[in-house]
Amino acid sequence: MTDVRTLRELVEGLVEAGVAEVVVCPGSRSTPLALTARAHPGLRVRVLLDERSAGFFALGLARASRRPVAVIVTSGTAVANLFPAVVEASLARVPLVLLTADRPAELRERGAPQTIDQVRIFGGYVRWFSELPLLDGAPETRRHVRSVVGRAVATARGGPAGPVHLNIPFREPLVPTSALGPLDPPRAGDRHARPFTDVVAGRPGLAAGDLVALAALVASVERGLIVAGPQDDPDLPAAIARLAAATGYPIVADPLSGVRCGPHDRALVVAHADHLIRPGPWRDAHLPELVIRFGATPTSKPVVTLLGEVAPAQIVVDGDGGWSEPAIIPTTFIHADATATAISLADEIATVRAAADGPPETPWATSWSQADQLADRALLDWLGEVTDRGEPFEGLPFALLGGLLPDGALLWAGNSMPVRDLDAWLPSGARSIRPLSNRGANGIDGVVSTALGAAAADVGAVTLVVGDVSFLHDLNALVAARLHGLSATIVLIENDGGGIFSFLSQATTDAPEVGLPDHYEELFGTPHGIDVGPIVAALGGVYRSVSPSELREALADPFTPPGVRVFGFRTDRGRNVELHHEAAAVVADALSRL
Repeated sequence: MTDVRTLRELVEGLVEAGVAEVVVCPGSRSTPLALTARAHPGLRVRVLLDERSAGFFALGLARASRRPVAVIVTSGTAVANLFPAVVEASLARVPLVLLTADRPAELRERGAPQTIDQVRIFGGYVRWFSELPLLDGAPETRRHVRSVVGRAVATARGGPAGPVHLNIPFREPLVPTSALGPLDPPRAGDRHARPFTDVVAGRPGLAAGDLVALAALVASVERGLIVAGPQDDPDLPAAIARLAAATGYPIVADPLSGVRCGPHDRALVVAHADHLIRPGPWRDAHLPELVIRFGATPTSKPVVTLLGEVAPAQIVVDGDGGWSEPAIIPTTFIHADATATAISLADEIATVRAAADGPPETPWATSWSQADQLADRALLDWLGEVTDRGEPFEGLPFALLGGLLPDGALLWAGNSMPVRDLDAWLPSGARSIRPLSNRGANGIDGVVSTALGAAAADVGAVTLVVGDVSFLHDLNALVAARLHGLSATIVLIENDGGGIFSFLSQATTDAPEVGLPDHYEELFGTPHGIDVGPIVAALGGVYRSVSPSELREALADPFTPPGVRVFGFRTDRGRNVELHHEAAAVVADALSRL
C-alpha cells in the first residue's frame, strides 16, 4: 500500500518549490497522485481528457504565466502521448514537471496491461529524469521524495528551463485510506518552510576585460545589425533598445522577440526586414559586417539566408548556455545574462565613444529606418487595395490585430504560414502585445491546446491565428475551454489544406517534367473539404465565417467570456501565393526609389 504521508510530502514539495498549477488526465494507476494533488489547496487542478492535448495545454499555461506547471498522467501510452509537448517544451525552454504513474517493478516485462518501458522514455528532451521508489513511508523514502521533488522543480526552472520527468510506481490498492491534503503548516524556523532541496544560482555577467574588448569591437564596426529573435524575457526589449541607441545599429525585430511592440524606445526597430533583405539592389547595398543576436533563431527565412550568404561576424548572447546557430557561420557565443549584457555593453560603448569623438553619426541606421517606413506605407496601401476589392489575404489578420489588441493581449500564431505572416505583417507599435508561437520544434500539433493553456493563466486576452489543418489536428483542445470556462478568439485560415506547400519546392511536383502530375494535391495540398462550423458548435464554441471587409469589425467587437469564438477566414491557396508575390514586388518597387 502507498504511504499517504509520503504522497502528501511529494505534493507539498511541489507547492513549496513554486508549482501552483497541475494538469491531470484521468487514469487508474495515477489515482494516488491525482487525489492528493486535488486535496491540496495550494494547487489548482485542471482535468483534461487527452494526454497529448494536456501536455500542450500545460506548456501554454507555463509560457503565459512564466511559472512551472505539473502534469499528472497514468501509465502506458498515456505517457507516450506527452512526447510532442515534451519536445516543444525542451526546445522552447518551458518549465514542465511531468509526473507519470507506473506499474511496480514486478509487473514490468510480464505482459501486464498498460505497461510499457517508461524509464527515460523522453530521452535527451528532459533536463532531468528520476524514478522514485515505492512510497513505503520509511523516513529515508520520505526525505528522498522531498529532495527529488525540490530538485526537479529547480531544474525545470533553471538555465535553461525545460521539462523534467519523475516516474512513480504504485502498487494496488490505489485509493488512499486516510486523510489527504497538506501537511501541518510549518513552524517558524522549520526547514520545510522552504523547499527541502532548492538552488540559488545567478546568471553570469561578462568579466570586465571581456566587456571592454567586446565594446571596442562593436564600436569599431559601423555596419552592424542587432537581430532580436524569439524570447520571452520582459526586461530584454528595453535593454536591446538601449544597446541599439549606443551602437547606432538597427534592430531586426522578430515579432516573437517582444521588441517589435511595447512602450520601450522603438526608434531603431525594423519591422519589415523579411521584405527588405530579399535579393535586390537595396539588400546588396546594406550587407552587415557584424551581427549581435539575442534570443532564438529568427522566424524569417530571408534573415537566416542573408546571414548564411554574407557570413558576417556574429555574436550570440545566450544566458542559458545555448548553441543555437543554424546559419553555420563564425560565431562567438556569450553565455551571460542577455539583459545585463545588453545594458553593460551599451554603457561601455557609450564610455568608449565619449572618450573619442562622441556619439556616432548614424546614416546606416537612418537608411534602414527610412526603408522600413517606406515598406510599411507601401504594404499598407497595397493591402487596402486588395481588401477593397474583396480579396482575402492571409496576412490581413495580423495587420489588423496590431492596432486592435489591447495592452497585455497574447497573440498566438500557428506554425507554417501564420507565424510567417505574423513576422511579415505585425506592425511595430507602442501597445504591449505579447506575440507567442511554438517555435521550439515548429510543429503544427497542439497549437490550439497551447493557446488555451495560455488563456488559463489569466494574464491577458488570447487571440490565435491558425491554419485549418493545424486546427483539425487539435480539435479536442476545445473541450478544455468548455470544461474550464476559458475564453479565446481564433482566426481560422480556411484554405482547405496545407497552404505552406504552395510556397515550397513540392509545388513543382505537378510539372510535367517531374512525372507526377495530379499528385501534388493528394500528397501535399491535402484538401479535406470539412465544414468546421458544426464541429466547433458541438464542442461548445461559436463559429462565424467572415469576409475581408468584415474581419476588422469582427475582431474589434468586444468578446464577453467565457467561451471560444472562431472566425473562419476563407482563402485560396494558389491565389494567396500570388498575393504574397505581389506584396514583395510592391516593397521592391518602393525600395528602388530610395
